[in-house]
Amino acid sequence: MTTTATEPAAEEQHGAEEEPEIETPSVILLFTGLMLAMFMFSLNQTMLATALPTIVGDLNGVDQMLWVSTAFMLASTIMMPIYGKLGDSFNRKKIFIFAICMFILGSIVGFLAHNMAVLITARVIQGLGGGGLIILSQALIAAVVPARKRGPYMGIMGANFAVTSVAGPLIGGWITEGPGWRWTFALNLPFGVLALIAAIIFLKVPKSDRSVKRHVDVAGMILIAEFTSALILTTSWGGHQYDWDDPIIIGLIAIAVISTVVFVFVEQAVPEPVIPMFVFKDTNFVLCTIAGMCIAIGMFGVLSYMPTFLQMAHGIEATKAGLLMVPMMAVMLPSSVIIGFVVSKTGRYKWYPVLGSAIVGVALFLMGTFVTADQNVLVVIGCLCVLGLGLGLSMQMLVLIVQNSFPVAMVGTATASNNFFRQIGGTLGMSLIGSLFTSRLASNLEDGIKSLGPQGAQAMKGTGSNSLTPEVVKSLPDPIHTIIVNAYSDALVPIFLWVCPLGIIAAVILMFVREKALATKIDAGAPTDHQREVVATDSIAVVEQPGSLTPSGTSSVSDEIEYEKATQGAGDYSLRPRSPKH
Repeated sequence: MTTTATEPAAEEQHGAEEEPEIETPSVILLFTGLMLAMFMFSLNQTMLATALPTIVGDLNGVDQMLWVSTAFMLASTIMMPIYGKLGDSFNRKKIFIFAICMFILGSIVGFLAHNMAVLITARVIQGLGGGGLIILSQALIAAVVPARKRGPYMGIMGANFAVTSVAGPLIGGWITEGPGWRWTFALNLPFGVLALIAAIIFLKVPKSDRSVKRHVDVAGMILIAEFTSALILTTSWGGHQYDWDDPIIIGLIAIAVISTVVFVFVEQAVPEPVIPMFVFKDTNFVLCTIAGMCIAIGMFGVLSYMPTFLQMAHGIEATKAGLLMVPMMAVMLPSSVIIGFVVSKTGRYKWYPVLGSAIVGVALFLMGTFVTADQNVLVVIGCLCVLGLGLGLSMQMLVLIVQNSFPVAMVGTATASNNFFRQIGGTLGMSLIGSLFTSRLASNLEDGIKSLGPQGAQAMKGTGSNSLTPEVVKSLPDPIHTIIVNAYSDALVPIFLWVCPLGIIAAVILMFVREKALATKIDAGAPTDHQREVVATDSIAVVEQPGSLTPSGTSSVSDEIEYEKATQGAGDYSLRPRSPKH
């Protein structure tokens, strides 16, 4: 059976309590604080993309270039489910403030970095805070705005990414060519302070019930860190620093597999799992998670290395390379906002992410086919515009679908779990594409220089391949210049063609999403999974009630868990088996 997006008629079912909606002015003030934090997070990422060639050249670390981005993604990915669970169990405001402070600290360390080791450490610290900025922002807005009214907010959050993706490369290019790349880190400080002040003043969230004893799933958090680290190291080192059959790579794969198996058993045994296993019983959650991973691999791979490609292969200055990203975001921004308002107006959303995912696949195909070092730059812009349209139609809608499938009391955990796997996809995209790119680049440069004989060695005298910057490449004589430009183009562009099927796969997967009615009320009585009396998954009865809706707006069909308030006292809930009604 398929449940279409009609007005929920049973928000009062099961005796659930409804949270009074916060007045619009208060929501706007809250949203302002959240957007400041998200703006800081996104701006930092996009600024560094433009400054990256100069940074690694200045610190003599071209061969470690992928770790500047991968280290941040790895740390933030590990922290996402942790922040989501802690936010559901404790005071989201305090945890949000902690995340901002960690991000600021990482920015200070990055500003002072004098070698690649310190720079990568700074990115890890930023990631430890950055993992909470996105997750907690989405969870906080979901806690005060019903799903049916949340479309515009989610659209604006997506537009925030589009704006920073435009402003970031521009600002990053200007800073790199002006005061120097270190100030891309320093710029985070005023934004961080503003976000901190806004969080302290504007964020008004319900206090957690201190009468309920909370449990921190330390074992689960450690296993998440082990799995994520092993997976990313495998894709980063495999076939590049080590052969795929090297004992180190085989050992990392074994660690990832064993961590996954142990994690499943641990999460079923602990009272408050960081990623509850029952979220995977929700079909929409699983479908959106897989699709999000597929899209993220291509998206992060393109956004991380396209500015580098434009500077090194096309000889474009850092600021102009940033300008060339503007058309992509100029398409992504309105498409994300417009779709958000359309979904809020109509309640229908299923086919937008399907179409968007397919468009992402087409964009990656066009990039892998037509983008070359000697191609007109307008072709590159056109491909980026197509990618922007696909991302605008899909990314924020996937988050909305997941949030609509769970009650607000565990929206942080559900959102974080979904984003965790999407970040895994993004991190895999950055590390895998980065590893392939750098290994292919090193091979291309070596072969190209050797082909020139003594002339190539003489031209590169005093300039190592790890110290190449856009300025250095421009100053090299024509034969060696052409070799380097072609090496960058041939190393990166074909990889886009290899990953383009992922967009089509995501589109096919999302066709099976069940379009559930968007909730029109905030359900304060929705249960969480953090009680000791949570029953085992196999004892939870499912209910087949065609057309019925739970208070959170989810349909009670056979593959979903029905929740019920089981104990008394504010915030004290558990999962409880429910007898089928016929």
